[in-house]
This record gives sequence, C-alpha cells and structure tokens, in this order.
Amino acid sequence: MQFLDRLIIKPINRMKTQRILLLLFMLLTLFSVDVLAKDGEVMKIDKAQFKELVMDYEKNPKEWKFAGKLPCIIDFYADWCGPCRTASPILEELALKYKGKLMVYKVNTDQERELSTVFGISGIPAFLWVPQQGNPTMTSGVAKSAEETKLQFEKIIQEQLQVK
Repeated sequence: MQFLDRLIIKPINRMKTQRILLLLFMLLTLFSVDVLAKDGEVMKIDKAQFKELVMDYEKNPKEWKFAGKLPCIIDFYADWCGPCRTASPILEELALKYKGKLMVYKVNTDQERELSTVFGISGIPAFLWVPQQGNPTMTSGVAKSAEETKLQFEKIIQEQLQVK
C-alpha cells in the first residue's frame, strides 16, 4: 500500500496542489495588473504604457500624435519630492471631478529616466497638459498653497484642455 501511495496518490495530490497554486497565481496576476486606468483614478504609468496611452515618441519623434481618447495630465514626480506630495491629492480629486472627461497619469522620474529626458524634465513636479487636439504644454511646480494649486490646475484644465 505504501508503494501505491508513494507512486500514485502523492504525485496526484502534488499535481492538484500545483494546479491550484497556478490558478491562484493567474488570478492574482489578472487582478493586480492595471492595464487601463479606471475612470476617475490616477494611474502610474511606465514607458510602455506612456507610448500606448499617450504618445509613441519613438515612432513619431518629430510630430506629436496623441494616442489617447480623452485629454490627460501627466504628472512627472518623485516619491521624495515635497511639492509632488502636495500635488498628488489635488490630482486625485480632479481625476474624480472630471471622471469620464479627463485622464490623469503619473510618471515616476526616478524609475522612468528616459521619459524624463525625452520631455526635458529638469525640475519636479512637472505637468504635461495634453489636449485632445493640438500640442501639449508643460508647467512645473506648485503654487504657495494647495488651494491656489488646485485653482491653477482647474484653470489649465478648462482653458488649455477644454474640459468643463
């Protein structure tokens, strides 16, 4: 009986365990990968996502060709940056306020150095304001207070991105 147990039953149980673990791993992977930004949420993106969601600057190095479906804001930030931490909750609030009308993305400049170089980021926070039509504009820094920063962002959203 031990012979059958060792040769047949234990390997079958091990295979079941491996299949269950594989299924759990696949489910966790599926739910943890954020392929598209959820409406009304800020999404951290990398170079590949930037090229897919915003603009493929390698294919079009001389001409701006927006790939998105909605105007967007790209926040170039770093975790250690105080002004970046001031801007972050404001951008989250604006992403909710303009849900369905505007996307907000974040690019970590420490991790995505190539994107920072391509867009000439020399100081952070820096914001790339991308309208649906036309060329984007860049601003940097925040105002003296969170309230002033929010008003400044709202003005740019309404005037440059044409989002009401």
